[in-house]
Amino acid sequence: MYRLSTSAAFDSAHFLAGYDGKCANLHGHRWVLNVEAGKEMLQSGGEKRGMVMDFSDLKKIVRDLAEAYDHAMIYETGSLRAVTEKALREEGFRLIAVPFRPTAEHLARHFYELLAEQEVPVLRVTVYETPENCASYEVER
Repeated sequence: MYRLSTSAAFDSAHFLAGYDGKCANLHGHRWVLNVEAGKEMLQSGGEKRGMVMDFSDLKKIVRDLAEAYDHAMIYETGSLRAVTEKALREEGFRLIAVPFRPTAEHLARHFYELLAEQEVPVLRVTVYETPENCASYEVER
């Protein structure tokens, strides 16, 4: 198996609705998104001969994904009162609603799926919430 790895970072806030602990409060992280892509066989023809994929393509896709979540508040759909969400939007805050509790585990799977939709040969996505704490998602092969 040939493997490539790249990473990108973004800053965003989240909270865990219904959680009994500090993470129930709105707080931010410097998230690091580490993506591993790979294939059994390298490309055999054309300008990308001998590559899993072009590193510049992989880096751009991962950086664009991180940029899409940078300086936003990620929250679970339905976890904010409608009036709160409306007020935040009226104030110009960037909000990203997701259909899951925004834990590092769920974000790792979410980013994996977004990359797969872009036909990246993704093997594993690891999301660091802090320099010491991360969660990974990969499909068992």
